[in-house]
Amino acid sequence: MIKIADLSKSFGSRILFDNLNLNINAKERVGLVGRNGHGKTTLFKIILGEAEYDSGSISIPKNYKIGYLQQHISFTKPAAIEEACLALPSAERDETWKAEKILSGLGFSSSDMLKNPLEFSGGYKIRINLAKVLLSDADMLMLDEPNNYLDIVAIRWLTGFLRSWKGELMLITHDRSFMDSVVTHCAAIHRTKARKTEGNTQKLYEQIEKEEEIYEKTRLNVEKKRKQTEIFIRRFRAKARLAGMVQSRIKCLEKQDDMQELTAIEDLDFSFSSLTFNAAKMMGVHNLEFGYTKDNILIDKLSFDVLKKDRICVIGKNGKGKSTLLKILSDRLSTIHGGIKKHPDLKISYFVQSDAANLTPNKTVFEEIINADNKCLPQRARNIAGNMMFSGDDALKKIEVLSGGEKSRVLLGKILVTPCHLLLLDEPTNHLDMESCEGLIDAINEFEGSVILVTHNEELLHNIADKLIVFDREKVSVFDGTYQEFLDARGWEDESGEIKNKSGRKDKILSREEIKKQRAQLIQEKSKVLKPLEEKISKTEKEISEKETLLSANTEKLIQASENLDIAFLAEGPKIDKQLRSELENLYEALANLTEEFENKTEHFKIKMMEIDG
Repeated sequence: MIKIADLSKSFGSRILFDNLNLNINAKERVGLVGRNGHGKTTLFKIILGEAEYDSGSISIPKNYKIGYLQQHISFTKPAAIEEACLALPSAERDETWKAEKILSGLGFSSSDMLKNPLEFSGGYKIRINLAKVLLSDADMLMLDEPNNYLDIVAIRWLTGFLRSWKGELMLITHDRSFMDSVVTHCAAIHRTKARKTEGNTQKLYEQIEKEEEIYEKTRLNVEKKRKQTEIFIRRFRAKARLAGMVQSRIKCLEKQDDMQELTAIEDLDFSFSSLTFNAAKMMGVHNLEFGYTKDNILIDKLSFDVLKKDRICVIGKNGKGKSTLLKILSDRLSTIHGGIKKHPDLKISYFVQSDAANLTPNKTVFEEIINADNKCLPQRARNIAGNMMFSGDDALKKIEVLSGGEKSRVLLGKILVTPCHLLLLDEPTNHLDMESCEGLIDAINEFEGSVILVTHNEELLHNIADKLIVFDREKVSVFDGTYQEFLDARGWEDESGEIKNKSGRKDKILSREEIKKQRAQLIQEKSKVLKPLEEKISKTEKEISEKETLLSANTEKLIQASENLDIAFLAEGPKIDKQLRSELENLYEALANLTEEFENKTEHFKIKMMEIDG
């Protein structure tokens, strides 16, 4: 329903988009991915008419309504429910149950809905704006990092809502699992262009990787042939009987377009510094109790141990005490009752977004990083700055000119330069792109110490957690197991029991035993369908490898024939070359078709599995 054609946009000498083309078709839910700074949010603003572009065109149907999550706060009603109802079509303003359903899903209690919206925290004010977008009867939703304002339960609710959305959707998020569970298509802003494919992020990234691998192989092959041709021309230019062949090669060279080498895309390079820890236990928490007032106890009788190489994730709704727990463990808050016994040699590094306010405005990025550890040498500080994408003169930028995301990277740089035994990380992914989140996962898994992490990102939870501290059901408890084991064994309070449908009636939910049975049947069916395809793909790839070896050998023979003036093979060799290339083309096409069929069937089974999991 939206067509973007030949869109170009530059900021000074920096090209953001260069003849970018992208279509969003009817009923498509498109995840927009790309590195930070590559233009995802700018593209949103251009579509909304909030930013200019240099050339190209954007076609949007007449009377097409786009719902966009606003960061600007402007409330006029005395109650959150009334404010949310303003977004309903005028004929539906009295149907408050629709607003109640959305607000409830986003984490508002019945009493919250009657509060003045201006009384809420910044995150909950944005949730009210999000509720208004979801209620607005829009043709298309455009959501830019909605996860940043939601807790894990609200994110899971939003996932279900968006999966059932009947209109179009464009979504930006750093949470890969959230995106993959919602979208029908993915589009990447990559090297100033847009690439779009049906399916999830993995399929898109694999496609881009495959395209660039083919491009680079082709470029090297073309470069090699160019050099061979130039040698042939120099060697035989003076020989009259080969003048026709020489002139033919000269013309071919003139017609060839130069293929530029692909530049490396800068990536965040995480590598936490760990100190050797010889004891088995780093910390013990015993009957911990904390509350800001006697009537508001957030943590009650919490006990757990932090052992060597532990990966503990703290999860639950916002405002229940997750970040407070990390402040207590880092000695920034004192407990009411209970105790924390730390190993006397324990060194802790603590990351929290709010510490950006403590950065010194007139200091440079380099100065902030080198001052984080008195043993840090200038070159190491420079390397860490480079790893955080402040290379060269960017390391000399003053803190006062940095964006929120850049300040967050400075904080991470300070953590990276400081050796420790235990990492306390409070929502470290909020200003990271999807690729950087994956780099963070790898770095945490490689860290030799222990990690306690507060996050709503289920991708991190599935890849990191081996123990959970769970704020749910109005209490805090410890779950000894992975996040998937937690979902299977307990799940979230708001997702258990019966669920009301639109009419208010209750729908039956499958038992865990029934779900497991259906999952097993689907896995068996998937294996029957995909295994033969995998075997065909493997066979075709082997044939391609063999043909490529033959083609390479034939090319070498042609070069030798040119050097040795083997006229007979110079006549026969090109025929063999042509035949091998033709066979390879057929094999490439067959492989592409098989791969596409395999991916489509894989996506089909993934969707079926998500339907079973609800």
